[in-house]
Amino acid sequence: MQKVIIIGGGIIGLSTAYYLNKAGAEVTVLDKGSIDDNCSFGNAGMIVPSHFVPLAAPGMLEQGIRWMFDSKSPFYVRPTLNLDLVKWGLKFIKSATAAHVNRSAVPLRDLSILSKALYQDIAKEPGFDFGLANNGILMLYKTEKAGEEEVHLAEKARALGLDVEALSAEQARALQPQLNLDVAGAVHYRCDSHLAPHVLMRRLTAYLETAGVKISRGSEVIKIDHQQAKITNIHTHTETFQADEVVIAGGAWSPAITKLIGLNVPLMPGKGYSFMYDEPQQRMSIASLLMEARVSVTPMGNQVRFGGTMELGAMNNKVNMNRVKGIVEAIPKYFPDLSPAIPEAEKIWHGFRPCSPDGLPYIGRSGKYQNLLVAGGHGMMGLSLGPATGKLITEMIQGHTLSMQTGAFNPDRYS
Repeated sequence: MQKVIIIGGGIIGLSTAYYLNKAGAEVTVLDKGSIDDNCSFGNAGMIVPSHFVPLAAPGMLEQGIRWMFDSKSPFYVRPTLNLDLVKWGLKFIKSATAAHVNRSAVPLRDLSILSKALYQDIAKEPGFDFGLANNGILMLYKTEKAGEEEVHLAEKARALGLDVEALSAEQARALQPQLNLDVAGAVHYRCDSHLAPHVLMRRLTAYLETAGVKISRGSEVIKIDHQQAKITNIHTHTETFQADEVVIAGGAWSPAITKLIGLNVPLMPGKGYSFMYDEPQQRMSIASLLMEARVSVTPMGNQVRFGGTMELGAMNNKVNMNRVKGIVEAIPKYFPDLSPAIPEAEKIWHGFRPCSPDGLPYIGRSGKYQNLLVAGGHGMMGLSLGPATGKLITEMIQGHTLSMQTGAFNPDRYS
């Protein structure tokens, strides 16, 4: 029986544990925290084949520069003398080309489609009711400029074989007739889905522990030994572990882990915020993205989760209320009947998305160590791409034929 250690207990690490356990491996998950409030719990809960354009795209440079000087904007780079951020930024600029966007579309599409199919399978298992809804996601826009961009992107999506339709404002309102909607139009990606991430994570954790996966909470990895081209020992503050295979899936903390063994896997934490809003009438059934504001809106039972912002910089646990105000102020512009007050700080969730400079995840074996694999850098799509990543990493460890080509996600591409 193969012994596998997974460093990181977010959706990527737990998805990998799920498939490895089903394949008969002996799996231990090490996580520095309690795993009950990581980035996978508070995100928008969207499964998004629609997101085939990486973060590193030409338009993001121009838009990002404008947004940088507004602390309420969807994208914000905290002013700081951070060498890692500078290096990351230079790589981002180099990647933000039309050619990169075109090369990335098919692998990102395939990864998302694989992940969505796997979510459908997981949802059929006993005990895995996590609110999966397959009614798509609406890209809502208020301006002609945003509408032109979204319709143009929808044409590209259709050429990639995705199920998508451009809607007039009237058609968008008809989908949720009880909901007051103030938009110029929408694009409906019927290929997308949504779920309740906090429910999924609790169900998945409970399943894994019942199935025999050892989850070691409060186990920060502080040292990794290697001999020649093989990882030999993994040390936490209290224990030492050995395994046949090691998977680094530490989310935004992955760079600190990879540096222990001399690997260059550039990532920057992109802080995002979310909060819940009571909506007992359940007028909303379809998740949406407010395109100009870059705010996510996801119905979850009797509540709606609002989320957004991308705040790049060193990790800290301070809540930037201006960022939250930006989200709150955007909502009634699209949904006049929804006017949430600014939540109290303790009711605002925040987490750190692991962002690679080219907007593509790292999925694969390290070329430096024969028994090390990297699974990370999924940015805002960690939950969406979790099952596919876990399945592919398992296939690599098992030596099976891969479900899709993974060359675009080579973890050594910056080495």
